[in-house]
This record gives sequence, structure tokens and C-alpha cells, in this order.
Amino acid sequence: MITLSPEKLRLAFMGTPDFAVPALRALHAAGHDIVAVYSQPPRRAGRGKKLTPSPVQQVAEELDLTVRVPTSLKDEETQAEFAALNLDAAIVAAYGLILPQAILDAPRMGCINIHGSLLPRWRGAAPVQRAILAGDEQTGITIMQMESGLDTGPMLFKSTTEVGTKTAGELTDELAQTGAEMMVQYLAIPRDHPPQIQDDAMATYAKKITKEEARIDFAQPAEAVVRQIRAFNPVPGAFFEYDGERYRIHSAIIHGAPPHPRDSEDISPDVEPGTVINDKLSIICGTGAITPALIQKAGKPKMALADFLRGTTIPEGAKLG
Repeated sequence: MITLSPEKLRLAFMGTPDFAVPALRALHAAGHDIVAVYSQPPRRAGRGKKLTPSPVQQVAEELDLTVRVPTSLKDEETQAEFAALNLDAAIVAAYGLILPQAILDAPRMGCINIHGSLLPRWRGAAPVQRAILAGDEQTGITIMQMESGLDTGPMLFKSTTEVGTKTAGELTDELAQTGAEMMVQYLAIPRDHPPQIQDDAMATYAKKITKEEARIDFAQPAEAVVRQIRAFNPVPGAFFEYDGERYRIHSAIIHGAPPHPRDSEDISPDVEPGTVINDKLSIICGTGAITPALIQKAGKPKMALADFLRGTTIPEGAKLG
């Protein structure tokens, strides 16, 4: 539910991907005056490589808001245009461009960021994926005051959520909605409580995800392989290669886990990780094994394992990599 703000603020919104969309919609619905929306320039996407506006730009245009798509915020003209907006605050959510000090200093309340982790843990570009990969039990949203360092600014507001068995896509969607609600709430409440300074000694860095990281490392324990599959769902998609073809695993279970614990008895300790050990496409890992639940051959749709195996054979003893 959207809470109408008792104080109508003059805002700029700065964001690019789907994660930022709920916050833009929520701030607009709360009645704030969003005088400009900043987003990264349109990118070429799809088979036709057509220039496509970012999700934030598309929603901003739907809401009839002014959109600006500079390639950088470092030049004096762009900074002067920003300062001329005479903002109370700039709200930032996964914008993707560095904000120079002149931008950070221009709004009356500064630039306020919606970050998808419990800072100071997982500063950086991929906090959701890194939390899943690390096996964190909890993550959340931090509303923070931006400064020149990477996600180092004072924390203003926090909310915690359980990671559970969620994929990166599911967790990102949940955090995006939570962040939107928190930002509206933060701007609506009295802002006289002191910000909390981050403990740099507790910081971890969530580096950007690379496509090669999505290659499944079957030498890991089975639990870590399942986390890898969840962390890279939906993108870039955890994959293995076999016989010149690439296959993505979108979800998997631990082989031998309930309700079939005796399945684990067919695992030999001498089998090399990445080897298929039965006709159900169970795959040996560093310890334990996994069985795909949803799988996709390159160029084909996602399939439940049973449907996949009816049309594709990856035999017992095959080595995947």
C-alpha cells in the first residue's frame, strides 16, 4: 500500500533496471514532485539489436516524467543542469553511473540510495547474487546517504529478509518492492534520527557477475552448486557443456535429499565431479550430487527434467564441464 507523503518533495530519480522501477512508481504514487528521471542510455537488445530504453526510462515515459539519459555525469554542463533542478533530494536505485561530488552535493538532502543488502555486507554491483553464493541466511535493503566511496555512506533505514531457497530473480523482485516501500516511508517520517556510520572492518565487496562465473563448478559441494544455480537464475544462467552443446540448469535439488534419501547410496566416492551417475541426470559434485529440476538446451525452451529426458539423452558416465 502506498503511503501519501505529508511533505511533497522535489526529487530527481536515478535508476536503470527493473529493480529500480517499483521505487519510481511508489514515489510518484506518494505524490512527490519528480522533476527529472535519470537513466542509462538505451542499449541494443534482442535478436534485432534494436535500441531499447531501460525499464526505468520506459516507466518514466509512461508516467509522463522528464527523462535524461547522459552517458556520464562528469561534465560541467550536465552538473549545472542537475544543480538547476533545485532538488530536495535525488533518489538512486541501481543507476549504474558514478555520481561525482558535484552531483552528490547538489540536492538539499543529498543523494539517497536504495541498496540491496544489509550494509556494510555486500557493497558493490551484485549484492543479491553474492549473498546467495555465500550461503547467507539473511539479506535485506539499506537506505543510505551516498558519499564518494562505493556504498560507504551512512545508513538511514534497514529491513531484513530471509534468503531461503529463493533465486536471484525472486529475491531481487522482493527487495525491489521492499526498497520502494522503505523509501516512501523514510521520506514520510521525521528525519531527525541520527544516521548509522558503517563499520568498514565488516565490509565485503559484491563484485560484478561475469558470464564465465555461471559455468557450473561441479568440484564444489552439492549445496554450493545449488546456490550457484539459484544465484545465476535468471541471468546469466548457470550452465554446463556436453558434446559441444550448452545446457542451463534453472533449478536443481540435492541428490538423495528427502523424500528420496536412499538415492544417495548410489554415489561412489571414486567418481569424478561432473559425472552423470544415473538415468535421472544426477551429477556428482565435490561432495554429494545434484539432480536438475528445470533444464534448458541452448536454443530450446526450459523443460522439466522428465520432459527433457524424453527428448535428450545424456548417458550415465557422461562427463559434464
